[in-house]
Amino acid sequence: MNAYQICLVALAVGINIAGGQIALLLKLPVYLDSIGTILTGALLGPWFGMLPNLISGIFMGMTVDIYSLYFAPVGMITGIMSGLVFRKLSVKRVKVLVAAAMITVPGTVVSSIINAVLFGGVTSSGSSILVQLLSHTPLGLTGSIFAVQFLTDYLDRCIAVFVVSIFVTMLSGEMKQRLTGSVHNRA
Repeated sequence: MNAYQICLVALAVGINIAGGQIALLLKLPVYLDSIGTILTGALLGPWFGMLPNLISGIFMGMTVDIYSLYFAPVGMITGIMSGLVFRKLSVKRVKVLVAAAMITVPGTVVSSIINAVLFGGVTSSGSSILVQLLSHTPLGLTGSIFAVQFLTDYLDRCIAVFVVSIFVTMLSGEMKQRLTGSVHNRA
């Protein structure tokens, strides 16, 4: 791991924390805590992609939002999937929706199970309101958790993949090489 990679992971942790806090304070039905994770996965690959959400999940769980700690494995899955998806696809405007779906599905299964089993649909997220409203429909509590979790996760990942795809295309070739370790600093 070189200095550029360490700095990118640290930046990604900060982006995750800031995004998560904005969503939490505004009670948004999206999470915004995976932008840094997807950025790291896109630039450094799947194994590095796990780090930002693991670190930010532990930090947030120990400071302001205990739920973040329980959902850290979901972020790690998101990091792995984003690394794999960005490695296979050249994510442009048209493919953002497809890439977001591929990144979303595995993590959504895990997050839905965590939400249903541990919390009964009530977390600190604004999506808990939607779960409670839908739980009185024929979907029931578990069905509404899965439905809301998929919709909110997918919307969240669409936002994150869109932002990351813009950032990655704007990043200079030299910086991409430094991040991957293929250019050594001669200074």
